[in-house]
Amino acid sequence: MGAIGGCLLVLVVIGVLGALWAVWRYNNLISLRNQVANGWKQIDVQLKRRHDLIPNLVAAVKGEMQFEQDTLEKVIQARNSAVAARGVADAADKENALTQTLGRLFALAENYPSLKANENVKSLMEELSSTENRIGFARQFYNDIATRYNTSQQVFPDNFIAQAFKFQTVELFEIKDEAERAVPKVDLNLRPQG
Repeated sequence: MGAIGGCLLVLVVIGVLGALWAVWRYNNLISLRNQVANGWKQIDVQLKRRHDLIPNLVAAVKGEMQFEQDTLEKVIQARNSAVAARGVADAADKENALTQTLGRLFALAENYPSLKANENVKSLMEELSSTENRIGFARQFYNDIATRYNTSQQVFPDNFIAQAFKFQTVELFEIKDEAERAVPKVDLNLRPQG
């Protein structure tokens, strides 16, 4: 084998190694993209659970909270808006508004001793609180994997693969307004006072 054959062999080996590297990095980006989709589906499942619980809670408190119909209507409006959300940023905005509205409902419910004694209301509030925790964990998982995916697309040399195959960065599920960062106070101690 002459010098030309040796150089040709080296170029073929480099080409094969380069192709294997590109396939490996491409597959890594596909894997991360699928994990991001899975992370969003986990959030979506918890949001659906939350959306399904809210009408039951409103129905349970409606009779006792006659003077708070405006608040109950705002909760339902915020829920319906959240259900209709499209995309991560839109969902985050509308879910944050729903959280604020639910916080007001929970605060008002504290003023009704008969609601505090109602086992159905207590159970629904506990389920909703549990769901809020699940949403928080799902959001954290989603944001972690979305950040890994976005970072993989931006670092050298993976950015060449990402650009060549038109991978798109994904939005994080975040709280944008400082007022929305405040956690609504939920007191699940619904036992009657006195």
